[in-house]
Amino acid sequence: MKKMTKLIKSVKLPEMNNADLRFWRNPRLRYGSFSTLLLCLALAVLVALNVLFTALEQKNGWRLDCSFNQLTTYSDQTAEVLAAVDEPVVIYALFERGQEDLPLFELLDRYCAASEHLTWEQTPLSLNPSMATRFAGGSSGGEVSADCLIVYCPGSDRFRVLTPSSFIGLSVNVTSGQYEISAITYEKELTAAISYVTQTKIPVVWVVQGHGEVNASAAASLTELLMDNHYDVRFSTLADITLTPGDLVMLLAPQSDLTQTELEKLVAFAEAGGSLLFALTPYDPISGSASLPGGMPHFRELLRLYGAVPLDGMVWASQGSTGTYDGTRRYNLYAALEASDVTLQMMLGGVARLPMAQSRAFQAPDETLSSPIVTPMLYSGEATYLLPTNTMSTAQPSDAPTGPFVLGLQSLRITESGEVSRAIALGATSILTSEEAHSNADNREFIVRMADYLVDNETGEISIAPKVAYRPRLSAEALNMGVIILVALPMTVLAAALIILYPRRHL
Repeated sequence: MKKMTKLIKSVKLPEMNNADLRFWRNPRLRYGSFSTLLLCLALAVLVALNVLFTALEQKNGWRLDCSFNQLTTYSDQTAEVLAAVDEPVVIYALFERGQEDLPLFELLDRYCAASEHLTWEQTPLSLNPSMATRFAGGSSGGEVSADCLIVYCPGSDRFRVLTPSSFIGLSVNVTSGQYEISAITYEKELTAAISYVTQTKIPVVWVVQGHGEVNASAAASLTELLMDNHYDVRFSTLADITLTPGDLVMLLAPQSDLTQTELEKLVAFAEAGGSLLFALTPYDPISGSASLPGGMPHFRELLRLYGAVPLDGMVWASQGSTGTYDGTRRYNLYAALEASDVTLQMMLGGVARLPMAQSRAFQAPDETLSSPIVTPMLYSGEATYLLPTNTMSTAQPSDAPTGPFVLGLQSLRITESGEVSRAIALGATSILTSEEAHSNADNREFIVRMADYLVDNETGEISIAPKVAYRPRLSAEALNMGVIILVALPMTVLAAALIILYPRRHL
């Protein structure tokens, strides 16, 4: 203690002259308006610093992501997409003031910090109603409304509307059988939209209407998947379509025949190198029905152009043939993949089968033909049989044709002008349009690979994993760390107290 006292006395404080003392003893400084002014200046400096660092934080994405699911952190694939952006992209957030989605806004800050060509602004729809008409229609991906994002590239004049439902991932609750929110897809949808609007070339997919085909509402999942992978999907009648060879035409379960003019238009499109995708069902009146006795000869002619000959009836799995169908529904088949341009990479990745509900079969292709070159892609199992759709019993008759059946095929033909035309024929529309099919990642990959094959495009699927929507429930194992911390903290304080107090026990 004596040494400490001497040390304190030996320290020399800086001397203050009388002017300094008078300044600090001035009552106006302590009690008057001058002190208030200094306080206001200090507060102004602090506010300015706060605004400055907030702006720097937003501009450079410095804020830490402390969420349990890393909702505002993006992946390496997003970083690659953002690095490739070389023209301005503007994102309009149509959120009202006070109703902002803060995690989404923070993710937008991070995107803009990663690319100098990307900017975003909050634009409430109530203050800018013209946005609804300016970005309406086309292949936008959704209707413009409050709480939407609009991703727009002035250079390509292309845009994508992301609605609140775009950011929600659904999964089936096994117990209830209902779809429930399970994931948040902010990053996947944003990255796909930016990639879409900045692409130099977007293949157009025409989904033909006017013959009772699958409509836009029923094909919503298919449309969303294709648009996420850089396709411009449009629904129209053949009379209103101007086809170019780089387009893809989809004919999804037509219920009436093509006219002669429509057939000639599609044949001319094929001769110029265009591609087609056919998806049928067992109930299509291709060979005739009570309401359409003559069937659909023009449609059959178009199919035969690519070596596709559909068989009448529905393919059923034999009773007890486990592994060939889903549960108790023997018409929900598991189609086995066969090596082809579309399926080979999937098979090498370990994919062996895909679900197909209510399927029509095709005649086995003639291998002696040099053109078209027809390759089966999907087969039913051997323990399958073919039944007419109007039969009352689903039992297997002794004379029923048995499998395996061709459920999907690809075709390549060289036209008279030397162009290459491709086609794919599927025996079911469910593989393209059903919600159950789109919940299967392998099925989504199959659809994208088919589209890429038909337009001769390199696969560019945005494969960003969604973020978990809800924090997982605590388990018994999860409590271990909490118990350790609960015990460790008091013990640490006690140990520190003993270390400090023990040397002073005799003081």
